[in-house]
Amino acid sequence: MTRALTAVHGDGMFVALREALSGEGPAVFAGRPTGPIPDTVPTRVALVIESSGSTGTPKRVALSSDALLASAAASDTALGGPGQWLLALPTTYIAGVNVLVRSLSAETVPVQLAPGHFDAEAFVAAAGAMDHAQRYTSLVPAQLARLIDADGALAALRRFDRILVGGQASPVALIARALELGLNVTRTYGSSETSGGCVYDGIPIGSTEARIVDGQIELAGPVLAEGYLGDPERTDEAFHTDRGQRWYRTGDAGEIVDGVLRVVGRLDDVIVSGGLKVSLGALERVVREVEGLGDAVVVSELSEQWGEVPVLVATVDYPLAALKPVVVERLGRAAVPARIVVVASLPVLPSGKPDRVAIRAAVAG
Repeated sequence: MTRALTAVHGDGMFVALREALSGEGPAVFAGRPTGPIPDTVPTRVALVIESSGSTGTPKRVALSSDALLASAAASDTALGGPGQWLLALPTTYIAGVNVLVRSLSAETVPVQLAPGHFDAEAFVAAAGAMDHAQRYTSLVPAQLARLIDADGALAALRRFDRILVGGQASPVALIARALELGLNVTRTYGSSETSGGCVYDGIPIGSTEARIVDGQIELAGPVLAEGYLGDPERTDEAFHTDRGQRWYRTGDAGEIVDGVLRVVGRLDDVIVSGGLKVSLGALERVVREVEGLGDAVVVSELSEQWGEVPVLVATVDYPLAALKPVVVERLGRAAVPARIVVVASLPVLPSGKPDRVAIRAAVAG
């Protein structure tokens, strides 16, 4: 059995998503596809999200109504009940779609920012228009940082019962600053394959389960995607069944200590430099704890002497000599960046994540 698939973007997303979740309308392809899409999808599929492609070939994640609504229910419970949401993220990404799904589940009307460049003043005005007893929003770290520094935005941020921050690794210093300012911030972890954030502050929500297999984070639960649209080989690589339970291989390295999940980095971001393994993700997290380098990005480049070396890309001219002892103490000498590339601004995707493809090209150039 199949159902129709239609691409939707902009103001029509809320209504189209409501009809897709209820089964009364076609499945929704969120945003403008990068290539042709099929006319139909399996009946269970309600939403197709195309990945950002920040590190590789985009994937089309197929999600069912059951998975999306299970995510919304788990989030409601973790947050303390349903409420009104402020949409500040593009609905071409799962975090933005989730704001609409949670609003539909809660039967509340979301307040939506105009698409395009994120504007702190518009966010403050939108927050002021919210009238529900429970108020929530979902941001990426760059948006939160901008709002904290914007005039008059703190009062607006303090109106929210919870501010979800995810989409990428959140700098420790940023979260600490937000908490010191009295903001109700929660770090989220998840992906399109898990209907968005399914781990809050290291704790799986709802019926989600997390485990570590050979150093890799695996997630299970009703929030898992059906797979990748039209790509059974990639689906079989990412999803597998163990003892009757379906698991998703995240590709992230992690550890669980006292029941709390900690993401260490991407398994595919480990390079071998001079015979020693270096995690670019771990290095990036260490670097971002340094004042002034909160938005820095680490990539790799080839080296005749060492094979591969890490390169730090930042918007400030930070002295490498000052950074070196910090990195050596935490990660060892092999992790010290070979150089620091200073750029006027870091390319980002519409989701707010660093555009690593563009950043690597800038370094190579």
